Amino acid sequence: MDHTKLKKMAGAVRTGGKGSVRRKKKAVHKTTTTDDKRLQSTLKRIGVNAIPAIEEVNIFKDDVVIQFINPKVQASIAANTWVVSGAPQTKKLQDILPGIINQLGPDNLDNLRKLAEQFQKQAPGAGAGAANAQDDDDDVPELVEGQTFEAAAEEPHAS
Repeated sequence: MDHTKLKKMAGAVRTGGKGSVRRKKKAVHKTTTTDDKRLQSTLKRIGVNAIPAIEEVNIFKDDVVIQFINPKVQASIAANTWVVSGAPQTKKLQDILPGIINQLGPDNLDNLRKLAEQFQKQAPGAGAGAANAQDDDDDVPELVEGQTFEAAAEEPHAS
């Protein structure tokens, strides 16, 4: 193609400016606040009450935990409805396990045992190898007869 023809074609394409067609109607963007207001009015009709001083909420799904830190919690016992609102974080159960053991009741401890058995079945070599390596590091070496720590400390070093 000719270079001048290309410039002429590029000049013909324009968006806006003098002589361009105007938009007929203005685009109206809906805000999400109406949804929030509608939800709050429905919750008020059910009769939910705010529950203060809740620091953490954990929702368990298979091997994933949805965790809310300092959420807003509302509940209606009569309607069997709980509302947890806040910023969720999705974490693996292994990541938060030491911190949530004290939150588990006696019925959940059985589930925890089953979960531990599943982890051992999934990686039997890795779990046993790590445990043996840990034990080897903690072992005290055997004493040699006729040799004491005091005698070894008194010997001059050849360095």
